[in-house]
Formats: sequence, C-alpha cells, structure tokens
Amino acid sequence: MSHVTAVLPTDEPPLMHQAVEEAVRLLREGEVVALPTETVYGLAANALDAAAVAKIFEAKERPTFDPLIVHLPDKKQLDTVADVPAEIAQVVRQLTEKFWPGPLTLLLPKKAVVPDIVTAGLPTVAVRVSSNPVFRRVITALGRPLAAPSANRFGSISPTSAAAVLAELDGRIHLIVDAGASLFGLESTIIQIEPGQPKPVITIVRPGPLTPEDLKPFGKVRLGPRTVLDQATEAPGQLATHYAPRTPLRLLTRPEDFHPEEGKRYALLSLRGEESDGYVGLHDWEEVMMLSPGSGKLPEAAVRFFHCLRRLDDLGVDEIIAEPMFEHGMGIAMMDKLRRASVNKPAPVHGNPVHQRQRFSGADDRE
Repeated sequence: MSHVTAVLPTDEPPLMHQAVEEAVRLLREGEVVALPTETVYGLAANALDAAAVAKIFEAKERPTFDPLIVHLPDKKQLDTVADVPAEIAQVVRQLTEKFWPGPLTLLLPKKAVVPDIVTAGLPTVAVRVSSNPVFRRVITALGRPLAAPSANRFGSISPTSAAAVLAELDGRIHLIVDAGASLFGLESTIIQIEPGQPKPVITIVRPGPLTPEDLKPFGKVRLGPRTVLDQATEAPGQLATHYAPRTPLRLLTRPEDFHPEEGKRYALLSLRGEESDGYVGLHDWEEVMMLSPGSGKLPEAAVRFFHCLRRLDDLGVDEIIAEPMFEHGMGIAMMDKLRRASVNKPAPVHGNPVHQRQRFSGADDRE
C-alpha cells in the first residue's frame, strides 16, 4: 500500500472547488480521503461500501473490533442509517435541533444498510453531522454517509492539521484536503440515551467539546467508564490505547511525586505554564508546552491539546510529564485522554459530584 499523497488547499474559491471535486471523485471510486472536521481531521470513506471502509482500517492499521462514526450530509437523513426508539425520539429530536451540525455523536440502533465492518458487528451505530464547511461541501456533493475516524495511525495522537495527517499517513492515502487548523481540537462527544423518569438518562460515553453542562437541559447526565479493554466496544475512541504518543507519558497528579532519573530527558505538558502551579519549576525541562499560556482557559487548551502532544512527542525525550486539569467543561475530555495515554494509574477525579464517574454496562468506542 503506497500512494503519492496530494495535499489540496481550500483557502480560495477555485482551490476549494478543485479540492472538493477531487475528494468526491475519489470517494465515489471507493477510496479514502482525509477531510477536515470541526473536531479533528477524519479519514473518510463511503460508509455504505464495506470494501471502501476496509481501506480505512488498512490505512490506519486499526483493529476491526473498533467501530467507526458515520457522518450524515444532513440531520434529516438520520433515519437512513439508524432507528430511533419511540421512547427517546423526543430527546433525540431536541438534541439534534440544538447541536447538529456540530460535535455531538449519538449511539442508536443501526439499520441493516450499515455494513457490519462500520459497527464492529454491534447492533448500534454512532452518528453525527459535522459543521465544518469543507466537510459539508464534500459530503453534500457525494450525497452519501461517510465513515470518518481520526486521520492518524491507530492509537496515536489525533491530527488537528493537514500537516499532522501527512506525517501520519503519507503514502497510505491519495488525498488530504487542507482547511487549516481544527476548530475544537478534540473528538466529538459521544452519548447514549436511555428512557428515564422524570427525565431521560444521557450517558457520556466519550467526553468531548460538548460538556455535561451543555447536555443537562435535555436529561439526567452521567459519565461512562474510563477505559474499555481489548474487546468490541460500542463507541469510537474508547480503547485504552487511544491518543497515546510514542514517547512514554505520565500524568503526574502531585508535583512532589516527580523523581527524575539521572540521565533521562523530560518535557512538560502544562496547562498555564505558571510557576505557582508547582510543575514548571520542578525540573530543567527540555521543553514546556503550554496549552493555554497564562490564562488556563479550557477551550483554548482543547484546541492546542493534540498539537502540543505531537510537538512534545517529536522532541525525542525519554518521558513526557503532564499536569492534571480540573475536570469541568472540556477538562473532562482532556483528562480522559491523558489517562488513556499515561503509563501510570489513572489520577483521581476532581470536581463536583456530576463529574464523579459512574460505571456503565455498555461502554462505547467508534472514532
């Protein structure tokens, strides 16, 4: 599997037209194409063509027990790939009216038209509608659902730029459509909905840009399990190996637990880069990458999260040390990913009671 990988820009109308036209041509021919979304860059193929979807797994070296997200051209097409149970139809309608297009993925019973390879043989399908204008042009012109997990090698850091995709998949795919940096920088929030009284129960299976606070008006919100080990999972991106850099990473809950080994080189992933937080002054770091310099704003940190991890991974240090973040808003998703990438045991959960993780007997994994 070796291709010349083209990168087509979209920053001017003629270039946009050319990039979209070429992406649609390749997708119609059953090829895979890297496309921008508002979350991260995705590796897209016709979701209803099992042979095309198989090329996603081949390019990513992704295990077939890890399901994929199906992206729709429009929220009105939800019933083409999924059955919405009557008892949750109202809340599904409310959520899609509020958050689609956008970074929300719903887990729903799948229709037979969706190939088993997309859902890892599971009875549910993960569905969303992207708000990225370039992605929307491509999927609208194609007129078919797209399966589109993150455009990286399986288990590694998700790409938030065309350059990051090229570093991961150069020679493995024909085309990368470049639309600049991703808006959110974190994969979509995945939820599963169950009937409940007086409100439906919304389980956040994978934390993302939409937070428990965003979802509270629509039901009782709870968080799913932290890790899913070596088995088919119901939602994308929940395997313990997801989001890991090649360099060993350690989530350091307390500064006093850092005991550097002589001769080893360390780099720091810091939220604010402030001495007062207790991490920057611990060591003569090879590099300190700040997610939100000085301010500690979680939305800014989320946008820079994968970019900073990738930069640190490229340094060739012996270990990356990561500061913890308070788990509210987008901090929940970033801490979830740091735990998955970390070589040590999960750090304790901080924050108010809604953020205390509850075990969920149907955890999900698809992106």
